[in-house]
Amino acid sequence: MAQFFRLLSPGPIIWPSRFSYSVLHPTPYAENLDVIQDACQPLLLAAALASGASYAAPLAEDTALQVQHIRNATVKITYGETTFLIDPMLAEKGAYPGFDGTYRSELRNPLVELPMSVQEVIDGVDAVIVTHTHLDHWDDAAQALLPKDIPLFAQHESDAELIRSQGFEDVRVLDGTAEFGGVDLHRTGGQHGSEAIYAIPELAETLGEVMGVVFEAPGHQTTYVIGDTVWHDAVDQALAKYLPEVIVLNAGAAEVNGFEGDPIIMGKEDTLRAYQAAPNATIIAVHMDAVNHMTLTREELGDYVREKDLEDRVLIPTDGEVMSF
Repeated sequence: MAQFFRLLSPGPIIWPSRFSYSVLHPTPYAENLDVIQDACQPLLLAAALASGASYAAPLAEDTALQVQHIRNATVKITYGETTFLIDPMLAEKGAYPGFDGTYRSELRNPLVELPMSVQEVIDGVDAVIVTHTHLDHWDDAAQALLPKDIPLFAQHESDAELIRSQGFEDVRVLDGTAEFGGVDLHRTGGQHGSEAIYAIPELAETLGEVMGVVFEAPGHQTTYVIGDTVWHDAVDQALAKYLPEVIVLNAGAAEVNGFEGDPIIMGKEDTLRAYQAAPNATIIAVHMDAVNHMTLTREELGDYVREKDLEDRVLIPTDGEVMSF
């Protein structure tokens, strides 16, 4: 994993972060990076001494931020020794009928199997975050298989009460900011569809409320899990307030019937918008190829990313892929 070296004066020298390969962002230099760093370390020290600057040792390996895309919108995020599981959907392929009134509702969900066993998904998890309780973010399998005493964060008391009724004993409402395991969690807002969709009371009730989460910890890159939202003022506000360096973006452009071209989450144009709005951030695009109502595939987004020349900062991970920053 990449190490960072800091010369406190006259200015920082920072090695580029290294993360695992992606279908869109291979890093062929990565295998040799540690060798290069080791060879250059004496030169950095000599330069620091010659300039009168102080020299700091490399940051510890355990300060790395690790993001693992599991499937759909399910993600594991690890800061040092604290691991969060976000929006677990843990069922076997085809366990549930498609979502009524949505694109391709004749298909059964999930469309694909998990890339690993459920036990491997759960192993090492310290807390769970449920951004909202739709089936593709909090399913029956997750409710049955997760330990009932695991700390769990919900967006508001209504969701918390529902999850408690499912047998979970330590359910907390993420109302503003909370701290867990040395990590600050900040709730952010959003809207699970356009104003036109929310103008229909039945759809507004079905789609409901959603949240995103910003993760902050000393020595780690700030990470923003946007959640199931379209581009919204709340997204602009979170980007401006927290200046995230890693953004997890639900990019599958899911659609309900009668609103073709008006998705209820972000899509490829929003990926471009995030790239432009957060020029220092790496964007991890997820929530594709796993449930029936997604209209955008990884392959299609990959073509768009290449067309728009976004490959330097947009990752489209495969299921199970691990990225370290």
